[in-house]
Amino acid sequence: MKRALAGMSLLSLVCCAVYCQSTDAPTKFELADVHASPKGTGPQFFNGGLLRGGRYLAKNATMLDLISVAYGVENEKVQGGPSWLEKDQFDVIAKTAKSTTVETVKPMLQSLLADRFKLVVHNDTKPMPIFALTVGKGKPKLKEAATATDSGCAPRTDPANPTPPTPFYIIATCHNMTMEAFAPLLRQYAGGYLTNPVIDSTGLKGNWDFEFKWSPRNLVGIAGADGITIFDAMDKQLGLKLEAQKAPTAVIVVDGVNEKPTDNPPEVAASLPPTPPAEFEVAVIKPSPPDAKPGGNIAGGQVSLQATPLNFLIAFAWNLNPFDKEQMAGAPKWLSTVNWDILAKTSADVAAAPTGPGAGNNPQIDIDELRHMVQVLLMERFNMKAHMEDREVTAYTLIAANPKMKKADPTNRTGCKEGPGPDGKDPRIVNPILARLMNCQNMTMAQFAEELPTQAGGYIFSPVKDATGLEGAYDFTLNFSPAGMLNANNTTVPGSTSDANAAVDPSGALSLFDAVYKQLGLKLEKQKRMSPVLVIDHIDEKPTDN
Repeated sequence: MKRALAGMSLLSLVCCAVYCQSTDAPTKFELADVHASPKGTGPQFFNGGLLRGGRYLAKNATMLDLISVAYGVENEKVQGGPSWLEKDQFDVIAKTAKSTTVETVKPMLQSLLADRFKLVVHNDTKPMPIFALTVGKGKPKLKEAATATDSGCAPRTDPANPTPPTPFYIIATCHNMTMEAFAPLLRQYAGGYLTNPVIDSTGLKGNWDFEFKWSPRNLVGIAGADGITIFDAMDKQLGLKLEAQKAPTAVIVVDGVNEKPTDNPPEVAASLPPTPPAEFEVAVIKPSPPDAKPGGNIAGGQVSLQATPLNFLIAFAWNLNPFDKEQMAGAPKWLSTVNWDILAKTSADVAAAPTGPGAGNNPQIDIDELRHMVQVLLMERFNMKAHMEDREVTAYTLIAANPKMKKADPTNRTGCKEGPGPDGKDPRIVNPILARLMNCQNMTMAQFAEELPTQAGGYIFSPVKDATGLEGAYDFTLNFSPAGMLNANNTTVPGSTSDANAAVDPSGALSLFDAVYKQLGLKLEKQKRMSPVLVIDHIDEKPTDN
């Protein structure tokens, strides 16, 4: 055994540690239903992959998501592949033994992707963007750990229950932490700043106690002189630095994959019938105290909400945007002014184990099941009756003015990501008020229009229609201010670049609409057209008794 290990390269040992699986575990699902994800009325998000009661469920998963889960790596460590790799979405419902674990499901998913999509990959090492955590010029401002137990960081907000866009800090108190363990946690806590992996390059050994605070990226511009970025927080408070670098990184390279899976086996319908719709076992609903602040938490099979108006619950349950009043018709005024506290519990078999990289160990509830459970709760406790119908609404149309975009390389993957493009330039560092940075590659205008309601929250709530007439796909970046920043500065958020009352923000903030016009040479204009609307036929002002 020692001779065999001695003949292996360091890369081989690392890859084996990550990817090798025990031969004792099953390597294939007993049966699997694989199909394209159905289109919904709102954005469709990947549920992360869930393992529950003899089934594996991955919904709204791109091929990139599926490969990431199957090989246990972050999305950015999957390279190559066709343009649709992170655009097309699939549902996978697979039958497993009840003893299947988060780790043993990985080789099963690998086999499924190879069998049904003819996926071929190989391991490699390539230079990739990272953030290196290093020691600053002076001595690090860390204390040696006072105790050898309770290692970890506990983040909180100050004030405790902030109401955006009011500026606030995120504060992390860390005990008994090594720098090696701390570096990856930084990305989890400050993902708005750290879009690439964080690697420990401090050289510091031992365990440490420390505390630091920073402003969320989308609010640091509002905070003015009181705002502090995660980079300044590391430097000034801890004596550490975060530096953008490139480093050799173990990656998965996609050599080939089919866009369409092979047909499901004929026995799928009988052997994998739909699971019965889930409902809350018990729910306590009561009016919120007058001074209560909004909040919520999902832990295991328990859902807790505080100071939540019913219009938000209805919007969640039917996958609508709560800020677009035209998506909901027949809503009484009190729906948005009366707040409720809700504590609801599901049955034990509804909570599932997450399987994606970095998902943690806390049981989760599939979001579509949760939406259904909230629908049933509203209908039963508030006697709610509603239906969907097409009605005329005001929505945005994307048109060409003076296009300034670069024709895309067709070999690039299609999609938009938050953060710098291939050149690594990040204008948000120079001007924090422009806190949103969309990097889009190989996008048609129809795909860009489809992406906008998801990417531009606070500005656009309904589907956008593409009327640019532009053919082909483009590469571009879009840098603008979150809607909350413009609202916080008491300026008008213009409906389009042609609005006569479009105000110039004295802080230098730039609306999405102006950014689309100035940076891309496109316009977003309001028009009337037919769109699905939730019509509330009846809802009681008070719930039935607990």
